[in-house]
Amino acid sequence: MAFPFNTAYPSIESLRERARRRMPRFAFEYLDGGCNENINLQRNTAEIREVQLIPRYLDNYTTSKLETELFGIKYDAPFGISPIGLQGLMWPNAPEILAKASLKHNIPFVLSTVTTTSIERASELTEGRAWFQLYHPTEDWLRDDIIKRAEAAQCPVLVILCDVPTFGYRPKEIRNGLAMPPQVNLRNVLQVLGKPAWAMQTLKHGAPQFATMQKYMKDGMSIKQLGKWMDSTFSGRLNAEKIKPLRDMWKGKLVLKGVVSDEDAEEAIRLGFDGIIVSNHGGRQLDAGESTIKPLTRIAQKYGDKITVMMDSGIRSGPDIARVMGSGADFSFLGRSFMYGVAALGEQGGDHTIAMLKMQLKQVLEQVCCEQTTHLKNHLVK
Repeated sequence: MAFPFNTAYPSIESLRERARRRMPRFAFEYLDGGCNENINLQRNTAEIREVQLIPRYLDNYTTSKLETELFGIKYDAPFGISPIGLQGLMWPNAPEILAKASLKHNIPFVLSTVTTTSIERASELTEGRAWFQLYHPTEDWLRDDIIKRAEAAQCPVLVILCDVPTFGYRPKEIRNGLAMPPQVNLRNVLQVLGKPAWAMQTLKHGAPQFATMQKYMKDGMSIKQLGKWMDSTFSGRLNAEKIKPLRDMWKGKLVLKGVVSDEDAEEAIRLGFDGIIVSNHGGRQLDAGESTIKPLTRIAQKYGDKITVMMDSGIRSGPDIARVMGSGADFSFLGRSFMYGVAALGEQGGDHTIAMLKMQLKQVLEQVCCEQTTHLKNHLVK
């Protein structure tokens, strides 16, 4: 069987291991880690994999299709690329690699406010198809200007983040100097010297910058000043009063990311959101919380006929995507999985990871005799 990707790395886990070998330790631990004791990080994937699907071998089955419609747009698969901060720190030029791959494979790419490519560049690379995820600014003028830029860039979907009312307690990031404000220390410098591929790519593409926010920063800010500026510029606390102006300003689709409770799902519907992403920030914020698959199943059953319900956090394979879709999600997103791919394989990492996930998911559909991903709910073992 001919595989449309590098057969030496046929799983997310194999990509993760190669990424670990190629990245400085501080960068890998930023990508790979959760918060506190990493309990919810591990629980996310483990509990997704408790979901089981049942085949129906004698059904009048013809063929399986991955194509999925979301917000009136037809995508080639029911998964997209989650917003991730500081992508260029983890692997140089990572957001541009993933943006290009998303266009080629016709899946959504969501740009984070605090990643290392600008709204305008992401829009250029995706031909105006990139979604934009907003960290809520403390100042109204800054919020309005960023939204105007996203609108001018033709972003079809604005994603508002609600699950970062405070920074998660992440011991490895604190040790590595990647907490706010970030620090440069001898340990990190020595790690860079031991990873020549990462170092050479960083020299080629330049030190990572908060590209979308650069126009609002003062020139010549020290690392400490930059950290304090970022900390004071954004407020993660959301409420109806902050959301209503966004709904009034934004004419495209509006999505709330970080929903894990029935109450927040109901409020999102009341406030006029078009969709929600059930997410616990990849296990990076609340170690004592639920895994995402549990609230996803609950929320999709209660509110799936009233709002588009999506999910991220913990998805690491095509079978995982099938389990999530079977549990009621209309769409799914992956973050770490794509970053492992880019860090492992560089420019080919985005294409490789998407092709692999498509093939894995198609195999599950064909095995359970399901014609399209929206029908996976009918194959759920309850």
